[in-house]
Amino acid sequence: MRVSTRGDYASRALLSLALHAEEAGPTSVRDIAERTGLPQPYLEQILQALKGAGLVRSKRGAGGGYALARPADEIKLSEIVSAVDGPIVLGDFGEPHQDGACDHEGQCVLLAIWTHAGDIMHDLLSDYTLADIAMAASGLLPWPGTD
Repeated sequence: MRVSTRGDYASRALLSLALHAEEAGPTSVRDIAERTGLPQPYLEQILQALKGAGLVRSKRGAGGGYALARPADEIKLSEIVSAVDGPIVLGDFGEPHQDGACDHEGQCVLLAIWTHAGDIMHDLLSDYTLADIAMAASGLLPWPGTD
C-alpha cells in the first residue's frame, strides 16, 4: 500500500488544524498552506474532499475557513487517508473465485495474503487518532514506532 500525496497532504492539513484547535474560529486555507508548506490550490481541493467525508466543516466569507468537524481524538488516520485515497487495500486484484474454485495456481492464497496485509495496514492507521499525532508532534507522546 502506498499513501498518495493527497493522503499525506490531507493528514498534514488536519494535523495543522488539530495543533491550532485552541485558536478561535476557523482557519483560512492560506494559513493552513503557509503552516504546512502545501500548495494552496491543491489544498483547497483536498479540504473539499475532507468536508465531503465529514472530517472538516467550513465557513464562507470574511473570517471563514476550515475547522475540524469532530474532536481530534475521534478522527482516525485511516479515515483521513480513506477520505482522499479510497479504501486502504494493497491492490485491486479482483475476485479469483468462481463457484469456490481458484482460476490459477496459487492465486487464492496470495489474494488472501494481500487482503490480510491490507487489513493490518488499515488497523495500524486506525490505531492513531489525530489527537495522538498532534501530541507526538508537540513532544507530549513518544514518536510513533519508537515505543
